[in-house]
Amino acid sequence: MKIDLTDTNSSEINKTILRGRRDVGTPAVGAVLTLVVVTDEENAYDAVKAANEASREHPSRILVVIKRHARTPRERHETRLDAEVRLGSDAGSGETVMLRLHGELCSRAESVVLPLLLPDAPVVVWWPVDAPEVPSKDPLGSLAQRRITDAYAVEDPLGVLETRAASYAPGDTDLAWTRLTPWRSMLAAALDQTPLAVTSAAVESEAENPSAELLARWFEVRLGVPVDRVVTDGPVITGVRMGTADGEILIDRPEGPVARLAIPGQPHRVLALKVRSTAELIAEELRRLDPDEAYAAALRGRA
Repeated sequence: MKIDLTDTNSSEINKTILRGRRDVGTPAVGAVLTLVVVTDEENAYDAVKAANEASREHPSRILVVIKRHARTPRERHETRLDAEVRLGSDAGSGETVMLRLHGELCSRAESVVLPLLLPDAPVVVWWPVDAPEVPSKDPLGSLAQRRITDAYAVEDPLGVLETRAASYAPGDTDLAWTRLTPWRSMLAAALDQTPLAVTSAAVESEAENPSAELLARWFEVRLGVPVDRVVTDGPVITGVRMGTADGEILIDRPEGPVARLAIPGQPHRVLALKVRSTAELIAEELRRLDPDEAYAAALRGRA
């Protein structure tokens, strides 16, 4: 079910959600959190698709904030809120509300979002593309227990990591770090299988890859060794090498969903190491809403 509302307000949207739930036969609220997606019109479709897929694991009220910036002086003085309420099969396993803000309302998005938050439920804010410089101080970000950004979606990802390190607050995280979970798990398991001390390390990836930079910083923090950044043709991270007295521990994934693990003195193994979808990444982030201390440490590196 989709219900369009033109020149509306938060109160009318709440009433429409209630009526719509009754019409589709689900009057009770089954959502466990509110996911606020702040995006633009160009990226809204992909962001909503990913959020809806993630909501099948984490039933959510999804509020999509789209700021429609005025093109003419006349439009700049036109303050209006248009909404589209999606329920049932059109909204994953929860409710989705598309909020299109016009005029001066673009600078006061929190006044629209606040009345639509689920009572006594956690709030997560996700910026799929352009995130504020300090997410925790953003009016929408200040409402959330968890704030998700994506360094892949900017022109200078390594520069953004430096900004994130300087402005980090508990609850911040980035999908560039989330993409590393399978790598970190396999690397930790490989180290558990050998008593050898790691004396050097290298991360191989395409140029300007924020996940590779975070992985290198994580190594520097956890292993206390210098880490080389090696540029390859990609895609994304293609390999990790850790030097020991008996040889290299290697995870090599030049392409595709399969990687090769080599540990000195042991037979080589084949591992599943696919590039995960955005929906899978968001679903992982919604599993925990406490501060990610490992991300904070990796972000700041050995500084």
